[in-house]
Parts: sequence; structure tokens; C-alpha cells
Amino acid sequence: MIPRLHHEGPLEAGASIALSGDEAHYLRAVLRREVGAELRLFNARDGEFGARLAEISKRGAVVAIEARRRAPKDEPDVELWFAPVKRAAVELIVQKGTELGARAFIPVLTDRTNADRLRIDRLKAIAKEAAEQCDRLSVPRIGDPRRIADALLHFDKSRTLIFCDEAGDDPSKEWGGADGRAAPMTDAMREAKRGPAAILVGPEGGFTPAERSWLRALPYVIPVTLGPRILRADTAAIVSLTLWQAAHGDLAQR
Repeated sequence: MIPRLHHEGPLEAGASIALSGDEAHYLRAVLRREVGAELRLFNARDGEFGARLAEISKRGAVVAIEARRRAPKDEPDVELWFAPVKRAAVELIVQKGTELGARAFIPVLTDRTNADRLRIDRLKAIAKEAAEQCDRLSVPRIGDPRRIADALLHFDKSRTLIFCDEAGDDPSKEWGGADGRAAPMTDAMREAKRGPAAILVGPEGGFTPAERSWLRALPYVIPVTLGPRILRADTAAIVSLTLWQAAHGDLAQR
């Protein structure tokens, strides 16, 4: 397999680019690549280019950029808003969410959030590695943790917020309203307008009744359920992103 590396700086055919020390070490010591080895460099602004190792040593590496292989393209605009949970689960959310096309990950602190401090630098590295592996052109943004109420004060209301309400499928309640039954996500996505979206999944223990009430009262929020079983937060993130992509994203494209 040809290694893919994300490069934030400009990419153009004929240019030479110095790689970071970590990237040079990875190519030389881990992948055992030598001068002349084929690579691919990419970013969302310029697309993906073929490249070859022109120099490599313990001190660093230089890459010669060749022809562009893929032009930049629009990608689905869906963010994942999640309440931080245990470190391994958060890292899985970022890794698999990147593979599923999330444009950004926004950690939000809820009343029941009870998790270790997030290592944003580590999550950025996981997102970058996942983007390199899964053939996408962009690397998703990792936001800083914020209280959910504060984050929603600055929410772009042109974006639909899909609220995964684990308590919203109580069959004893009527449909809709601030505390009624929510539609299955598959049904809700058929009715929802297309366009930018954010998906909100909660912490272990779920959202409090007060949080559920004020979230469901917001005009840009669509409450949904993910089925009759209570899912772990990392599972809910993966399932909801998959359902959105299947209905409105690039999994729906032919």
C-alpha cells in the first residue's frame, strides 16, 4: 500500500516539501521506505498528489511532488457533538467518526458527563491518522470542550441539530412535543431538510430530564431514537453517523 500523508501547506506538482521529523521517522524506521519510494500527499484545499522520497535520513526527509491524482471536492457537512466518556471510547469515536466522514468533533459537557480530561493533541493525531488511512481528503477539526448550554449559544442555527434522545422512544408517550416520543432516526432523516447538520450524543447515564426538555424545545433540534436498545456512547456515535450518511451524505450517493 502506498503511504498517504496529510500536509497542511500548499501542494503543487513540481514542488519539494520537507517532512516533519516524526513523519520521516515513520517512513524510514516503521515502513522501511528508501529514496525513490512512492507516496501520496493530500489536503482538502489542494487535493491529493503523487510524490516520491527525494531524501531521507535520521535528520529528516524531502519529498518531490508529482502530478495531482485527485482534485479537491465537497464533503458532507456533518459534525459530531459528544459528551466525553472514557478515554478509549472517545478515541474510538474520533477514529471511526473520521472514517465515517465527520467534519468536526465537538466535546460538550453535560450534567452527567463524568470522564477523564481530554487530550486534544492525542485526538488530533488520531483524526489525522484515520484520515490518512481511509482515503478522505480532509482531516476533521477537534473542538475544545465546552458546557453544552454555552456551546449552543453560539450554534449556527442554519445547521440542523439531530438530538439522539435515548429516552425518547417510550411507547407510553405521545409523539412529538418537548417530552413526547421521538421518531426513529431513519424516519426522521427522510423528512428532514438536507444541508449542514450536527449530531448530538450523550454521556453514560444519558441526558437529564431538564436537558432533554430544553433541547427538544429548540426550533432547530430534531429529536431521534436509535432503536429499542440503550447503546453505549461510542456505539451511538457510530450508528447515528452511519444513518445520517446513508440518508443525506456520501453513502447515499450513487
